[in-house]
Amino acid sequence: MSKASIKLVSTNSKSIDTIGQQIKAIAASINVACSGPMPLPTRKLKFAMRKTPCGDGSHTYEKWEIRYHKRLIEIDGNEQVLRQVMRIPVPDNVQIEIGLR
Repeated sequence: MSKASIKLVSTNSKSIDTIGQQIKAIAASINVACSGPMPLPTRKLKFAMRKTPCGDGSHTYEKWEIRYHKRLIEIDGNEQVLRQVMRIPVPDNVQIEIGLR
């Protein structure tokens, strides 16, 4: 039997967790084996920018950081589950990748 791997990526960890719980509830309602959501390493992007736009004055910097949270869910390849997963309303800040193995 094939497996479906669902990868969730977002800058907001709470929105990923709510979608992960919804996917897990769908799999439980249809009695399909589900593992996850497994947290993957968080990617941190750091930026340092000069405070003054013209370059005059002191050398002061503002430091910014963006964190990308990731979760992985694996479900047995049931067509009914995947159709319901695709109907879940997803916020704009969450990206979903569905792959079959």
